[in-house]
Amino acid sequence: MALVQVNPVVGDLDGNVERIRRVLDEVDDCDLAVFGEMALTGYPLEDLVLKPGFVADSQAALEKVAGASGDCALVVGFADGDEDAVYNAVAVCQGGRVHGVYRKRHLPNLEVFDEVR
Repeated sequence: MALVQVNPVVGDLDGNVERIRRVLDEVDDCDLAVFGEMALTGYPLEDLVLKPGFVADSQAALEKVAGASGDCALVVGFADGDEDAVYNAVAVCQGGRVHGVYRKRHLPNLEVFDEVR
């Protein structure tokens, strides 16, 4: 198992995908790699989640990471959403696909952590 701390750049989805892929190359003999909250998008996102297309881009970036997952199960944080809301979420990927998504339920609402909106 690998507990992975990357330094994601807020909003740099392509760069963060590449950071995650590099780590996956380094831990290719690992059974499970766990990345931090919002590792794919950077954190805190603040108003970036309101930008049209950002959540869809985050979901597309997740598919790219899932495609690189191979035999190693991957747990990675990302911005998920639908037409009604945006979610701080985590996905489980393996074998080139997303197997499940969990959306955070207890969101902080103070200072820069205004996730309730």
